Amino acid sequence: MSTARVPHSAVDDRAAFDLIAPRYDLVSGVMTLGMGDGWRRAAAEVADVAAGAQVLDAFTGTGDLALLLADRVTSLGQVIGVDYSPAMIDRARLKAAATHRRCRFEVADVTQLPYENNRFDAVTASGGLRSLDDPSIGIGEMVRVARPGGRIVILEITPPRHLRGLHAGALAVAMPAVVRLLRGDPDAFARLAESVGHMPPPADVAALMWECGIGGIRWREFAGGMATLHHGTVRA
Repeated sequence: MSTARVPHSAVDDRAAFDLIAPRYDLVSGVMTLGMGDGWRRAAAEVADVAAGAQVLDAFTGTGDLALLLADRVTSLGQVIGVDYSPAMIDRARLKAAATHRRCRFEVADVTQLPYENNRFDAVTASGGLRSLDDPSIGIGEMVRVARPGGRIVILEITPPRHLRGLHAGALAVAMPAVVRLLRGDPDAFARLAESVGHMPPPADVAALMWECGIGGIRWREFAGGMATLHHGTVRA
């Protein structure tokens, strides 16, 4: 199993996502062909959290999954969404305020989470592990801050098993069109689109999760592999 690729600068990534932030939701809709909301609802379901739970949403982006989780834990619990892009966190806070949901958003690096061991009942990640040169570092941090028996949920956009060339070609055509329409930064949008090809196959992700201390691992593919949802529990 190999996850190696050419290293890149985390500072460059952060700057790219800061540029994309005002248009991220539309771009995400293009990349998921409008199916992303359903995938996030499935991720919230398998997180299996109830009122009073403590939950961390890593790579929270503009906060959509964190807000779904906040509905489940109610005011008795807490959801913290983290992202290393301050602009993304600003957008997430605006969404929370507009929908009157209680959710805390903080700027943090998922490879060095600023939380104590065993704090959370569940830790989720949506669309961020593929940006890491070594996804096991992010998964390891998710496990560290989760309690034994806590849920780990990972949702990623991935290259589809079927029609992979067609999907890549569609993104290559669609993303520049979106850039022109939104007057965005071409390099920032290209970085986001290219990251789809960086995620290892589902079985390799499951193996990484096991190596990081997660058991009972299952995964589900959506739309012929356009996205994959992994989940399991932290081994005691």
